[in-house]
Amino acid sequence: MKPSLVPGLTFAKTILVDEARCIAFMGEEGMVYATPQMVSDAEYACRDWLLEHLDPGEDSVGARVEIDHLAPTPLGLKVVIEARIVEVDNRRVTFHFKVKDAVEEVGRGIHTRFVVDHAKTFERLKAKRAKAGLA
Repeated sequence: MKPSLVPGLTFAKTILVDEARCIAFMGEEGMVYATPQMVSDAEYACRDWLLEHLDPGEDSVGARVEIDHLAPTPLGLKVVIEARIVEVDNRRVTFHFKVKDAVEEVGRGIHTRFVVDHAKTFERLKAKRAKAGLA
């Protein structure tokens, strides 16, 4: 990790709520931003931003998400994910985030990621595959 990774840093990412991000079980009129997609979008926004502060050979993995989905966002609106680092504890990075559409705040939560080394992660996965009989 680079020394630039410190609490207080903020960023924002804008996303269009397209059909792939919506629930479909209530028909076309009821297509709104799905909670699982909001979780995924928040995770990827944090991961992609965090890469700027990592060294070559490092990435991050999600470890925890706590989310409140507060209001519906209809198909076709954009949402902005605003995030702030609240803690950096060794390899653990904790974000607070808000999700807003053009009208209101539609979600908020906490996301924790761990910075990992590619080579070490791949070795652990290789060992686990072997242990499970997949290798």
